[in-house]
Amino acid sequence: MRVSAIVVSHGNAAEVGALLPVLAPQVDELLVIANVPGSVPPEVEALHNPAPLGFAANLNLALARSGGEAILAVNPDAVPAPGAVAALSGFMDAHPRCGVAGPRMVYPDGSAQPSRRRFPTVSGTIVRRTPLRRVLPQRRHFHLDEPAPLAPVQADWMLGGFLLLRREMLDELGGFDERFRLYGEDIDLQYRAMRAGWERWYVPAALVRHTHKAETDRHLLTRRTLWHWAGILRFVRKHPERLKAL
Repeated sequence: MRVSAIVVSHGNAAEVGALLPVLAPQVDELLVIANVPGSVPPEVEALHNPAPLGFAANLNLALARSGGEAILAVNPDAVPAPGAVAALSGFMDAHPRCGVAGPRMVYPDGSAQPSRRRFPTVSGTIVRRTPLRRVLPQRRHFHLDEPAPLAPVQADWMLGGFLLLRREMLDELGGFDERFRLYGEDIDLQYRAMRAGWERWYVPAALVRHTHKAETDRHLLTRRTLWHWAGILRFVRKHPERLKAL
């Protein structure tokens, strides 16, 4: 299975410079998008946007220019261990209905990062997006009370920082919804994949170190938190049946 990797950088030149030497040997094609000036080191070949685009729009742009049977969406701060991409692509190749394959993610200090999650509910979203999250940790949403899987397991959705996506599935779904500027496009894609009968698999043999700044968890009112709420509202408008999931 030929893998095309897409890295979208929004001012993350140093992270891109550290990521590409590790990522490039693991993929068949590599596309880098510089969303704003100063997003990549001078020696890195990239597509430079004349004006910034939303994350989903950037992924669709690179998808149209790539040729792999599988598309690897990679954040600049997500660095794969050796063999991580092969573990994901090998699993996807062996499971024809696997539309999304995600790795085991850890923080830079090696501690587990809860990248495998349940689809959002109304009460859970309110807790996670308000100060209530400091006293209600949403353990069920993050699978925190379950043993860490040692073998691949199906998931509702996985964090979009490092995901392998089958092109056939993306073509069927029409790619990412570009009306999500930032945040929520990964949940929306995997929810639509679920409804279309595509499986989403968590593959713990693939290891990725992900910084995951989680800026919207640390600040209540910034441009990014507004984008996050806009993504939540967009998701609910598209999938009103999720309002029944309390």
